[in-house]
Amino acid sequence: MQQFFAEPSWITESEILIRGADLNHMKNVLRMKVGEDVRINDGQGTTYLCCLNRYEKDQAVLDVFRKLDTETELPSEIILFQGLPKGDKMEWIVQKSVELGAHKIVPFSAKRSVVKLDEKKAVKKQERWQLIAKGAAEQSGRGVIPEVCGVCSFTEALEQAESLDVVLIPYELEEGMAETVRVIEQIEPGQSVGIFIGPEGGFEEAEVLRAKEKGARPVTLGKRILRTETAGLTTLSILMYHIESRAVSPKREES
Repeated sequence: MQQFFAEPSWITESEILIRGADLNHMKNVLRMKVGEDVRINDGQGTTYLCCLNRYEKDQAVLDVFRKLDTETELPSEIILFQGLPKGDKMEWIVQKSVELGAHKIVPFSAKRSVVKLDEKKAVKKQERWQLIAKGAAEQSGRGVIPEVCGVCSFTEALEQAESLDVVLIPYELEEGMAETVRVIEQIEPGQSVGIFIGPEGGFEEAEVLRAKEKGARPVTLGKRILRTETAGLTTLSILMYHIESRAVSPKREES
């Protein structure tokens, strides 16, 4: 069933309105017909099961027939701090990170980042990435649209991470899988977690040292060197599995 997000002000107990780009997508791209079912989320954790009632000039009107609590969000907020990659890799990273449950994505410029964006280009990129995040959230049934922040410096990214409970920095020179397993197994549902991923050339040693001084924990992802677009998604997948399995109640485990 197709899902869209709607502004809370467009939602009443009995009806929901869809406007703007989503109206065009519903009417002209998906060609949804009157009577078709659709899921609408308010972006605040509530999902509405609806039926398309009619199209009007600048909006679609949906009838609400059931309201549900959204259960697709991870019990922990995971923030991906992503070293700015080349080309359109960031679009793919944003899309897949949202599907895997990332709460926020923070692109940053590292010493080995090849891409340098001026202010105007950076704003346009952020707008594009945010639209991709919205589409991925709709496709994957998320209860919120993760924020994609503007590009910042590595120093600014470290400052943003200071308030998090756990910060991980996968590093190709880090050894000791047992220690990595121990660090991850100590993460509890409800804790906020940051993941720092370097650009194509990886982190410079000085950057890793700075991150460690700020409390980040270097971890290894195995004996193979992963691309920047793979490393973050691998770490997110590991954390998603670990946190959701830890959040399973004893009652569900027994059943």
